[in-house]
Amino acid sequence: MLIATNERGPVAKRPSRPAIGKMLADLQRGNAHLVLERVAEERPGSWYIQVLLRENNTFQLEYRDGVAELHFQTQTISPEKVLAALLGWAGAATNWRDSFMWNNISEQFGPRDRESSEPPGGEEPSTGARTG
Repeated sequence: MLIATNERGPVAKRPSRPAIGKMLADLQRGNAHLVLERVAEERPGSWYIQVLLRENNTFQLEYRDGVAELHFQTQTISPEKVLAALLGWAGAATNWRDSFMWNNISEQFGPRDRESSEPPGGEEPSTGARTG
């Protein structure tokens, strides 16, 4: 099941494409991040994509594929590219990552984070200085 959360808390279970677009369009100070999380009991680990609207009005996009070692980040100025990535990830498209240069940011997480299978739980996206 797909769950959408923003800075204010849970927003929607099984959000539609228009709902994801609206949540992205509504990002602003005080509600600057959006997380889409894939929750499935039969699939261990944390599976999510998240976006942060940074102070300079760029978008920081991150995704995690189950474990901390597979946690990647990029940045863009394009809300259209961010929306395409969010919708592609939500729809399990195979090419949703192709429009970006991704940086593996797993080194930003300690051993405890690497072992955890907990979802992001409303945490803000990391603020590493990497760009893509």
